[in-house]
Amino acid sequence: MEVKNYAGISDQYAKLDNAKIILIPVPYDGTSTWQKGADKGPEAFLEASANMELYDIETNTEVYKQGVYITDTVTENTSPETMVDAVHQITKKYIKKNKFVTLFGGEHSISIGSIRAFEECFDNLTVLHIDAHADLRPEYEGSTCNHACAVYEASQKTNLIQVGIRSMDAIEKTVMNEEKTYFAHDMARDEYWMDNVIEQLTDNVFITFDLDALDPSILPSTGTPEPGGLFWYETLEFLKSVFKEKNVVGFDIVELCPNENDKSSDFLAAKLYYKMLSYKFMGEDVDHQYEGAQVSKDSSSKIKKVNLNND
Repeated sequence: MEVKNYAGISDQYAKLDNAKIILIPVPYDGTSTWQKGADKGPEAFLEASANMELYDIETNTEVYKQGVYITDTVTENTSPETMVDAVHQITKKYIKKNKFVTLFGGEHSISIGSIRAFEECFDNLTVLHIDAHADLRPEYEGSTCNHACAVYEASQKTNLIQVGIRSMDAIEKTVMNEEKTYFAHDMARDEYWMDNVIEQLTDNVFITFDLDALDPSILPSTGTPEPGGLFWYETLEFLKSVFKEKNVVGFDIVELCPNENDKSSDFLAAKLYYKMLSYKFMGEDVDHQYEGAQVSKDSSSKIKKVNLNND
């Protein structure tokens, strides 16, 4: 993947020392079970990002000036388990450098590693899972690191809140906390669903955003599209409220499956990522130090297991 800087920004905003934001590309598509191509997602996302206007009208900001550093691509694909371990290690490495860590996949199995890293580093973590699918199988096709298992571990170790769900297997209901699950058909009739979600979040929130949460009329290029999804402005309204009310400690975006005939999906994914950064750093001066990891757990005993030469 030949990309020099995120969104074509100048080197002064793209160097590790100056950047508050870390972007980890994970072009992995080892466990998807319908349409293949999510491994091309990070490249399509970055190409689209280079064609965005970098002034955000809504927030009156240019968030790229906070600095965005792209790490080396996570290329480990020997097995789902080794990929998850590689994502876990590199994510934790940059959290401990006191950076705002983001990832772009790849299919949803990458989130097992990212969530594991954030859960180890932050107290009382909520995982806000925005998706069409429940992804709560304890194992699938012989692996606990399948895309269908993306948030099972989170359901056991964190405060998992699921939003936009409209497709699942009956067995997942035995694991699911329905009081913390917002089904799409209910959301369509409930004008207070956003407020109700925010009331259930803890102070520290990690967002895992599967792009198939969005309606396929606005984002068809995903591996498993489902009708009846979220639309653009309600998604932004919800995300803006989450960032305003809670300490979002990081996020990942997954499941862009590029289609040569549909560049609009790539651009929407790029815009969504930039909007989320804009909400996170809205009102923060460029020269203000990011302090996200100041609320982290003391995980010094665990960090020794991390390969600090991974990047």
